[in-house]
Amino acid sequence: MKAVFFDLDGTLVDSRADLCAAVNHTRRDLGLAERPDSEILVNIGLGARHLLVNSIPEKAAEADYLWEAFMVRYREHLLDLSTLYPGVEETLEVLSSRGWKMGVNTAKPSQATREVLKHFGIDGFFGDAVIAGGDCDEMKPSAKPLLACAERMGHTVTPADWMVGDNWTDVKCGINAGVKSAFCAFGFGTLGDAEYTVRIDSFAQLLEHLR
Repeated sequence: MKAVFFDLDGTLVDSRADLCAAVNHTRRDLGLAERPDSEILVNIGLGARHLLVNSIPEKAAEADYLWEAFMVRYREHLLDLSTLYPGVEETLEVLSSRGWKMGVNTAKPSQATREVLKHFGIDGFFGDAVIAGGDCDEMKPSAKPLLACAERMGHTVTPADWMVGDNWTDVKCGINAGVKSAFCAFGFGTLGDAEYTVRIDSFAQLLEHLR
């Protein structure tokens, strides 16, 4: 049986407005000016702490305090404006009917990830096969979280499997794990020099490649 692993932010869920709002609320709390969304979004992909220290560099030296202040705002604005990308639920239904095992491999904090999946009613597609920030001692682009996700679904990774995401960390995670990669051009990540297997401009296009 084949398996597909999904990133969350920028792949399954358009969460850019909430992520940027949480950062800017924190900046205001600290007496700092807001930053444009474009300057915040480039810091997504390597976990919430990376997002935080690079979006609020003025307070990076106070990492523990900054983290606590940010997490208050992060939880408050986790699901204000976030939405599933068009076609996500329907596509997951079809993939499930085709026999694909599915998992989530994200750097988003673990509790937040599970809240988001449950909120949108798609947690049942993945069961225990969710590896999020804090669940593994390494993050993408390392292959380790993908392999841990596969272990949770009782699956041995093969070259027929896929990693699906909108960031270079997702694509390179797929390469490092020896699986195919689908780059979600509709997301808000950055590709850099990563070389993907296929590019998809809508989530539903994934069905053309995962038979």
